[in-house]
Amino acid sequence: MLANAITITPQLVAEHGLKPDEYQRFLTLMGREPTITELGIVSAMWNEHCSYKSSKKHLKTLPTKAPWVLQGPGENAGVIDIGDGLAIVFKMESHNHPSFIEPYQGATTGVGGILRDVFTMGARPIAVLNALRFGEPGHPRTRQLVAGVVAGIGGYGNSFGVPTVGGSVGFDARYNGNILVNAMAVGLARTDGIFLAKATGVGKAIVYLGSKTGRDGIHGATMASAEFDDNSADKRPTVQVGDPFAEKLLLEACLEIMAKGCVDAIQDMGAAGLTCSAVEMGAKGDLGVELDLDKVPCREERMTAYEMMLSESQERMLMVLTPGKEAEAEAIFRKWGLDFAIIGRTTDTLRFVIKHGGQVMADMPIKELGDEAPEYDRPWAPSPKLPVIAASHVKPTMSDRDALLKLVGSPDQCSKRWVYEQYDTLILGNSVVTPGGDAGLIRIEDGPKGLAMTCDVTPRYCEADPVEGGKQAVAEAWRNLTAVGATPLAITDNLNFGNPERPHAMGQLVGCIRGIGEACVALDFPVVSGNVSLYNETNGQGILPTPTIGGVGVLPDVAVHATVAFKAAGDVVVLIGDTSGWLGQSIYLRDVCGRSEGAPPPVDLAIERRNGDLVRSLIRSGLISAVHDCSDGGLALALAEMAMAGKLGAAITALPEGPTHGALFGEDQARYVLTCAPSQATVVMEAARKAGVPATIIGAVGGEALTLGAQGPISVQELSTAHESWFPAFMSGR
Repeated sequence: MLANAITITPQLVAEHGLKPDEYQRFLTLMGREPTITELGIVSAMWNEHCSYKSSKKHLKTLPTKAPWVLQGPGENAGVIDIGDGLAIVFKMESHNHPSFIEPYQGATTGVGGILRDVFTMGARPIAVLNALRFGEPGHPRTRQLVAGVVAGIGGYGNSFGVPTVGGSVGFDARYNGNILVNAMAVGLARTDGIFLAKATGVGKAIVYLGSKTGRDGIHGATMASAEFDDNSADKRPTVQVGDPFAEKLLLEACLEIMAKGCVDAIQDMGAAGLTCSAVEMGAKGDLGVELDLDKVPCREERMTAYEMMLSESQERMLMVLTPGKEAEAEAIFRKWGLDFAIIGRTTDTLRFVIKHGGQVMADMPIKELGDEAPEYDRPWAPSPKLPVIAASHVKPTMSDRDALLKLVGSPDQCSKRWVYEQYDTLILGNSVVTPGGDAGLIRIEDGPKGLAMTCDVTPRYCEADPVEGGKQAVAEAWRNLTAVGATPLAITDNLNFGNPERPHAMGQLVGCIRGIGEACVALDFPVVSGNVSLYNETNGQGILPTPTIGGVGVLPDVAVHATVAFKAAGDVVVLIGDTSGWLGQSIYLRDVCGRSEGAPPPVDLAIERRNGDLVRSLIRSGLISAVHDCSDGGLALALAEMAMAGKLGAAITALPEGPTHGALFGEDQARYVLTCAPSQATVVMEAARKAGVPATIIGAVGGEALTLGAQGPISVQELSTAHESWFPAFMSGR
């Protein structure tokens, strides 16, 4: 007999985020009115965050396979083979809405959740990254949000014991009411030790592991699938609370029972908690699941079945055990001081049955909870094509020298040292390149192999032209990995967009996915995992389309890598790639000229691959002393960053043709600045000629100032002072 003491009303259905037609679909599936617990379960399974109902159609077009891909999208994380019996497990997730409501706990639990996604697969986490977007610096909440989010990320990652090796931070008024907190985790596993969520076999024990269940996080997934309004602070109870020390214990216990052969299937309790984890494990294995909630460890009294099924309390796992291993598994978890409770069994019924207090609280078809979720082909409108803006049509508002000083000290382009120095970047002892360069780099075990990681996106490009913006985001990640000498292997993505029910916002999502797919195919850079975060808007104002791309790549010998810093006086400076002086959507046009207009720079993927392959081969051959890709701020900003990193100046005597502000600040793609010893310059230039890659010697390293053509010299110290000052001044309220 089903227990249902609450009448299901249209208002109650709406409060659960279900539209009338979706509720009718559910009624047809059930053949009767649901219980309140069943309504809560379907609201969790069918919301945007869990079902991808607006994006699934388009995500299917992305390339997900390659010879080195062991596991693509659909599991907790993606897996790639890096040789020697080793695999890299990685994924990126968002915790945007929770971090805006409660910045410290929102960011903390974002990091905790993505770490669980990785070690659930059998991998030990070895690095984390993050991509953060905040509102304009002058907004009254921005400083508090930055402080809370950064403290939360550091508080969890540092305590858990994993280095933060890269990331990005940006500001824009479009994020005033809806910040973005994207967290990426990377883990190392054996190729023969990957664990999946698919349960197998009837009658196996389903075990609850980790911390106790509380009322925190209830309706967190539903909240993440809704727009904000002026009362968003009222959603504070839906933000979870994290405990990194409990998660560290959970990691060690999980890896130990995996090594002992106790695990048949395992699933992190993330969004929608016990509901989503149990349904996914059963449905993927074509099995039914029966749970007895009386056996769930709770830390609050008189919790209902509804609350237990939807709680998003942190540091919890659900596992199906190998028969006969129950006692051994329990002993391991008790040793680590963690809860271990057999709360159910797999069945052959294909039903999801929930019991509590001697009553059946839910009895639902398990596969249909996922398979029958709505899938929409939402109407979408392409973004209008914008005109090309020639550098000759942009009148400088200040000298190139002053423009460079302004840019290096601007909110988006200034040093983010204030941020990353709050993160432990060296723990575990394998960090080789830490934040501040093109990509983070760590040693794999004892070497010599190395792993490079990055995450990046240029939202203003994505809004101006979603297809080109999507392509550029992938190409930028590919360049960042290439610039340290790594072979790019695969990406994870975090697609942050506004309300998909608005055709313009949906068109941005569709266009960016198309661009991402085109770039991944052309660059042999498949998508192996990811996340979609929609409804990022407040009072009808959407964020900039922000498809964050996280990329990983491998170096055969971590000792042979490149960094951005100028190394030695006398080194020759070489510009790789063509320069047309493209200023449309550039940082120069926006932050110096006060104009946000024009088409973004086009991305020629064949040229990206050709130029990048040359740069990587030069690094591997040991011919190059420094490398930096040209992106925001163009050639001038790349040179300034290399000078500041190396505390060495350079005289640039051969600028590309055209107006100097276009040559210096244009954001043409597929370009790198590299340096080499004078004795190697001929070899480098000949290698470029043979590869058909444009390469120009533009100057030489040396001195204490950066001189750009006819502009007066700018001391490296003056650049560094401007670069390092903004963030500390902002955070101190100066």
